[in-house]
Amino acid sequence: MAGRRQFDEKATMDRAREVFWFKGYGATSMQDVATATGVLRGSLYNAYRDKETLFLHVFEDYADQFLAEADQALAHPIVEHALRDFFDFTITSMTTGVPTRGCLTTKTAIDTQAEGERIRGALRDLLDAMERLLRERLSAADAQPRLAIPAAEAARVLITMTRGIVVMERVYQDPERLRATADSLIDALLPPVS
Repeated sequence: MAGRRQFDEKATMDRAREVFWFKGYGATSMQDVATATGVLRGSLYNAYRDKETLFLHVFEDYADQFLAEADQALAHPIVEHALRDFFDFTITSMTTGVPTRGCLTTKTAIDTQAEGERIRGALRDLLDAMERLLRERLSAADAQPRLAIPAAEAARVLITMTRGIVVMERVYQDPERLRATADSLIDALLPPVS
């Protein structure tokens, strides 16, 4: 039937996400996605027009899932635990797989072939949404009096740290080192109550 996809779009998006995540945007071809998904390259072009549009569909699904899981990680009623759960979720996400898959957002941000404004906009939207989640959590009554800096600044520092630990993971491949670094930042942002 014309206009109707002849493939399972969710399964296709999930498999395409894995290809983009492991190979990176620039190194992934439409043929790579076709091979991984079992969907003919022509069908992918008919459904999504080009690689960038396909990637943006994949990234939107990824961002929605990532934000939902990050929000869940931040739900702990004790702010230190909420931040540790957030970093544990983030670190677990990037260290999954053999070889580890890293971070789709950061990998795309540094990919010189992913410099289109639509892609940069999608990356900004995700990072801004993550920052909003952190700012809201750090603005809660249990966190506000404890913060060493205002909630908005703390949220921005935490987001910047999540990008930095991605690079450190690539170099050291040591999740415990990443968690220890995250703990140090959390301790600095939330000094003990005297």
